[in-house]
Order: sequence, then structure tokens, then C-alpha cells
Amino acid sequence: MKNGFIYSYQLDATNASKPLTLEHINQWSSNDGLLWLHLNYTDPDALAWIQSSALPDIEKDALTTRRIRPRLNQTKEGFFLSLRGIDIESNTHSDVPAEMVSIRGYYTKNMIITTSDRPVRALDRVSAHIVGGFGPKTIGAFILCLCDHLTSNKMEVIDTLDDRLTALEDQVMNNSDENLRNNIAVLRRETVYLRRYVTPQRDAIAKLLTIDTPLLSLSDKQKIHEVNEKLIHVLDDLNAIRERANVTQEELMSLQSEALNQRLYFLSLITTIFLPLGFLTGLLGVNLGGIPGAQYHWAFFIFCGLLFGVLILQLVLFYRKNGYKLIMTIK
Repeated sequence: MKNGFIYSYQLDATNASKPLTLEHINQWSSNDGLLWLHLNYTDPDALAWIQSSALPDIEKDALTTRRIRPRLNQTKEGFFLSLRGIDIESNTHSDVPAEMVSIRGYYTKNMIITTSDRPVRALDRVSAHIVGGFGPKTIGAFILCLCDHLTSNKMEVIDTLDDRLTALEDQVMNNSDENLRNNIAVLRRETVYLRRYVTPQRDAIAKLLTIDTPLLSLSDKQKIHEVNEKLIHVLDDLNAIRERANVTQEELMSLQSEALNQRLYFLSLITTIFLPLGFLTGLLGVNLGGIPGAQYHWAFFIFCGLLFGVLILQLVLFYRKNGYKLIMTIK
């Protein structure tokens, strides 16, 4: 099997765990059973196979386009369903994937064609189920298995986001990290990014429950409805994390503003204390005749005592006016 053909199984066969060869795929007919074929559409051989296949032109473009949002389109032969999954490779290097992978699928009575440009954990698990002998046998079971794994992966990511946010909230209270503001902003961006694709994916799966198609039984739709409920909870959790991140950021900004105000108050206090002292020293420091006490050698010590007395008087007045705040500022 060439690199562009990732998975190829006959789902309803007794030996479904055995991958099909490219020769079997090219000779496939509608009477042979239900075929699942997953391709990397960036591979030239896989792209050439899609373009030369009997698929409708609209579906060919949808399966190979670079950018596509989660959506559902019903066709005469079946339907096209685009979903978003977690990138395996990027998820191994960080708590939250840098990008989500689009999983495009065209579903007909006898064939499931899915494409992506990178590995997806959910598809890996579906393939593992098939190899293990307990994989999906019908289109409804396949969609249910895929959507369930996609939702479970998102829930794992949300749990990671929640743990990170809890740690950031503790750091805000303890003021133990200088990069708090940037870390909170990064988490907010990740939450917004996930929510950007979870919302249309919820709508696509909800639409899947309403279409009239023989490919999905009533039981399939009921089970998919349960997955859709999980996805709604995922979206609610994302909204809650976003709100908590906003509150945490506002609290951090409030603490930073309070600390800045205390520093400014302390600087204003120092300026106020030394303003009259500076005025007196500047007034008596001019190099002009007639300065009082210039002819007495002990006049300097008297002047220093006067300045010290003025300083004590100011401190007493400030303390009586707002003594607690003065003490806290000095500390």
C-alpha cells in the first residue's frame, strides 16, 4: 500500500481486520460490501486516485481542499461530513495542539472515503478497533465511533486546559510568576481557537440527526444524539473556561494596578515630604548677602534641627490623616 493510502478495510467482512491492497481498491464494486478508505490528500498518488475516481466533482473538491470548516452536505448518493480532530504529532509536544486537523468524509451505501493531511488520534483508534475485531460494521456505527473518539479527545484537551487555568488562578493569588499575563492570554487564545471549530461541529452533527437518509437507522441517530450531547457539554466547558480566564485576567490586572498605585502613592508621599525641605534648603542656599545666621558657625546645626522638626511634623500629620495606609506603604 502506498503512503497516501493510510487505512483500507472492508468493514462488513469476516476478515475486516486485514487491510486491502491498492489492486483490491481499484477493482472494488458496490456488491463487494462496505469499504472504508482513508487517504492523505496531500500525497500525489492519493490525490491522483481521488481525481480519477467516480466520485462527484463537488465531493472531490471537498475531500482535497486545504481549508474547510465542519459542515454537513446531503447528496443524492449519501452525504458529505467534515469534522475536526486533534493532531497527534503536535499534541505530543504540548498540552494543547497548535492546530486541529480537518477530517473530511464522503459516505455512500457501499463506500466511506475519508481524508486528512496529518494523523488523527480518533482515526487511529477506529483502525485499532477494526484490527482488534470489534470495529464498526455499518456507516452509522462508523460515524458513531469516529464522533465519539473525536469528542473524547476534545474532553481530554479541555481537562488539560482546566488544570492549566487552575494553576494560573493559584499563581495569581500567590503572585509567583512574572509571565502570568502572557500565560493567561495564551490559554484564552487556545480556548477561542477550540471553540471556533467545536461550535460548527456541534451544528454539523445536530444536522446529521435531522436528515432523511437510509444510511443511518433510528438507533444510529439515537446513539449519535448522545455524542452530540457530549459535544454540547464540551462547548459549555469551553465557555466556562473562557469566562474563568477573563475573570482571572481581570483579577491579575486589578492586583497589578493596586501594586502600581501603592508605588505611586509612596513616591507621592516622598515628594510631599521633601518638597518643603527642598524649598527651605534652596531658599537658604542662594549665594546672596543677607542670609540669616551666615555669620554664626552654629547656625547650620540649628537649620538642620529645624528641617528635622519639619520632617517629624509632616510625618505626624500624615499619620493622623491616614496612618494605616502610610505604614503599609512604607512596608
